[in-house]
Amino acid sequence: MASTESARADSTRGRIVAAARDEFARHGIAGARVDRIAKAARTSKERVYAYFRSKEELYQHVAAAELAAAADAVHLDPADLPAYAGQLFDYFTAHPDRYRFITWGRLELAAVPDGDRGPYHDAVLTKIEAIRRAQESSDLDPVWDPVDVLAVVSQIAHTWLDQAELAAVARRAAADTAPGARRAAVVRAVGAIFPPARRSS
Repeated sequence: MASTESARADSTRGRIVAAARDEFARHGIAGARVDRIAKAARTSKERVYAYFRSKEELYQHVAAAELAAAADAVHLDPADLPAYAGQLFDYFTAHPDRYRFITWGRLELAAVPDGDRGPYHDAVLTKIEAIRRAQESSDLDPVWDPVDVLAVVSQIAHTWLDQAELAAVARRAAADTAPGARRAAVVRAVGAIFPPARRSS
């Protein structure tokens, strides 16, 4: 009997998390409504708050899961930033809802005081430190600040997600309208700025 109740609780919690992911992706943190999350999860607001004390805590939980999923799918090799940019392009092109979710968080959490670290803080610092180590080992040009490296690569990789109107025109008017052509441009642009390291075999 206890195992049945536990399974039911896990199922309810899973539905809440899935519904919250969709709600936050559509409306952001401030615009998300717990009553809509509860309805989509086929449960009550009271049940949502039984698992998560606040909407912000629920967002933090979903954000941690999203970061873990992205980390599993996209691997930063600072010695091959063009490949990393291609992985970012592939992942978020396949999961635009996840990109919207993360973008809302970046926008809304930017106003949080520096002392209150958001869910993306540690992930960003880890990447910056990996870039710094690659520069120290001569796998990446040390003239760049690691923060700038990460910002430039991420911006190029996300170009077509951030500029939906331009992406729509590209699907009709580009010399090569295939999505692969946009990916190739991303990889080529990053490679022109940060060429992959030539490692001895």
